[in-house]
Amino acid sequence: MPAPGSIPADLQPLASASFDAAAARHLLNRAGFGGTPAQADALAAMGLDRAVDLLVNYETQPNKDVSPDDFDRALMPPLTREERDELTAARRSREEATVERLERKENQAKARDRQQLVELKKWWIARMIESARPLEEKMTLFWHGHFATGARAIEDSWHMFQQNQLFRTHATGNFGMLVLQVIRDPAMIKYLNNDQSRKGRPNENLARELLELFILGEGHGYTEADIKAGARALTGYTFEDDDFVYREGNHDAGPKTIFGKEGNWTGDEFARLALANPACSEFICGKLHRFLVNDTPDNDLTPAQREARDAVVRAMAAELRAGNYEIKPVLAKLFRSAHFHHASNRAATIKSPVQAVVQTIRQFNTPTRQLSALAGACDLMGQDLFQPPNVKGWDGGHTWINTSTLFVRQNVAVYLLTGKRPEVYDWELDEVRFDPAPLLAGASTPEAVADRLLSMSLAATPHPERRAALVAFLKQQAQASEHSRNVAALALVTALPEYQLA
Repeated sequence: MPAPGSIPADLQPLASASFDAAAARHLLNRAGFGGTPAQADALAAMGLDRAVDLLVNYETQPNKDVSPDDFDRALMPPLTREERDELTAARRSREEATVERLERKENQAKARDRQQLVELKKWWIARMIESARPLEEKMTLFWHGHFATGARAIEDSWHMFQQNQLFRTHATGNFGMLVLQVIRDPAMIKYLNNDQSRKGRPNENLARELLELFILGEGHGYTEADIKAGARALTGYTFEDDDFVYREGNHDAGPKTIFGKEGNWTGDEFARLALANPACSEFICGKLHRFLVNDTPDNDLTPAQREARDAVVRAMAAELRAGNYEIKPVLAKLFRSAHFHHASNRAATIKSPVQAVVQTIRQFNTPTRQLSALAGACDLMGQDLFQPPNVKGWDGGHTWINTSTLFVRQNVAVYLLTGKRPEVYDWELDEVRFDPAPLLAGASTPEAVADRLLSMSLAATPHPERRAALVAFLKQQAQASEHSRNVAALALVTALPEYQLA
């Protein structure tokens, strides 16, 4: 066992007596999007094992099913063969009226599709806020950033919805199965141009990103020759309308050498060869650790912290390999570990824009307000859902924070607490009243109110001067109504630097 205060470098479980309300809040923040003080207290009372089981084995919890009919799959119907032939002929003969009619049909469909994408963003934010299965949505968000695909290039919101549900279905399932489904996903195929790949003219995009970004990590365990051969293996993998199609006539069935092994490999076999590469498990577990445990850059970690992190990632990777790439057992062991709960890994991730918005609502139980405003705020803060900046996804960590995004973060928090819009944004006043009284658990003195708000809101203890300033504010506002005073105090708490940490 590690010496007192040292950073555990393995996945040994936390002592059951150490799982208190603060540890439960930490678990709620990382395995989901936070929770109210009452929820944290209830989780702590369960004990570590039952609490982790509740969050990880979320299939036991109620759920609103996702239906293919939730959104309209027919908004972007492809032109029929006759229409395509007609358009081609009209362009050649310069029949402007025909060209205009057919292009107008496409443009109208695209406009409707863009509006559906707005509704899709609102739908997912609402789902993250309301879900009784927070880890399911948290991991759906993780895979969205990992297998990054942008709606702007896809121009089909239903394909983005379809991909989102793919990530949800496999959120904590088998990574290998998820990869095999991703190479069949119409959105991914379109985004990385594999629909243009065919025998004799392979497109390398999907093969390259599978190795560099999705399975192995850039520069680990593969060569350019592996990418080129993998691209040949993936020829013929395309889609028609909303469904995957394998076009055997477009597939290069010739011999290929991948990772030193020769065969007439298909795309599935290429993916399996990559999954069997030793670099895969550590790459995926390294990303999971950054997402769920600590996103501090290497240069800002002490040697002991780096050593402990690397050892735990190796332990996670061994667990992943032993479990045939099942994600859930790795997460369960991680969330029970003393490493996960160690002080150095508390307040060690910066809230993403989505985490900041959703956690504020779930933690304080504020009204949800206007979902379109929340989606727009996430975009302003750097996380436009369904539109990652590129195939690498969001960098996260320190990149979330700058003077502009901090300004938006505070305005969003105030909006959720008060319903009042900042003048710079076109947000209408929301008259739904937020009541902070249930959060205070009877605290009445300025000192008690300050301690209660800080302990339930922050992942780290703030500097004593900040507590003193909050106490002084509460005393200065003694003549204000209790409701106004407490909401204002909570708004001040959300403006603290520590509030940006989870």
